[in-house]
Amino acid sequence: MPIIQGYRIMARTKKVTTHEILDAIERVVVKLGVSRLSIDAVAQEAGISKSRVVYDYKSKTALLEALIDRQFQRDKERIGMLVRECAESPHPELFARIKLAEQAPDDIERAVAMAVSSSMSSEVSLQRKMREWTVHDLKAMEAGEKPEAARIVYFTLIGFNCHEWFGLVNWSSQERYSFLEGIRAMYASHPESQAPTTHTT
Repeated sequence: MPIIQGYRIMARTKKVTTHEILDAIERVVVKLGVSRLSIDAVAQEAGISKSRVVYDYKSKTALLEALIDRQFQRDKERIGMLVRECAESPHPELFARIKLAEQAPDDIERAVAMAVSSSMSSEVSLQRKMREWTVHDLKAMEAGEKPEAARIVYFTLIGFNCHEWFGLVNWSSQERYSFLEGIRAMYASHPESQAPTTHTT
């Protein structure tokens, strides 16, 4: 403990914001992978006490949920802006998501995708969050004139994205734009059914 001119100065505890803790969670996942994500690892990365992390996040699952929520919020904000940019397109909600895919995923997006994939089988809360996000997107697909076509193209786009998120494919810029143009054309050319299909068991 430092002493200045005869006065004992109490060492100050490092104060961090929730935003900074979330940054630390992301860095741990990117550097070490989800298997080594822990409250201790986040505290060490952020340079704060374990109790400070526990105050906001009680478990590894809570850390993962925070990671997913942050990525969803980022995507929601970006899609919101792109929907406005695509307002004159045949289906703004769908075409905004296609436009978002024009940018290759970064290390954080890949790390979050891997973390979610490896943890979903054992974490019911993560399954629920992913299901809610999918429902949110599928409702957005109903907003255009051809909802059936939009759903089909949306799932095609998810397949495209997943291969990149998991590092299975590395598209060149030319390949990326060509593929996404094909996805847009798929929507334009797909005939919309006159009546919903009835599934029987």
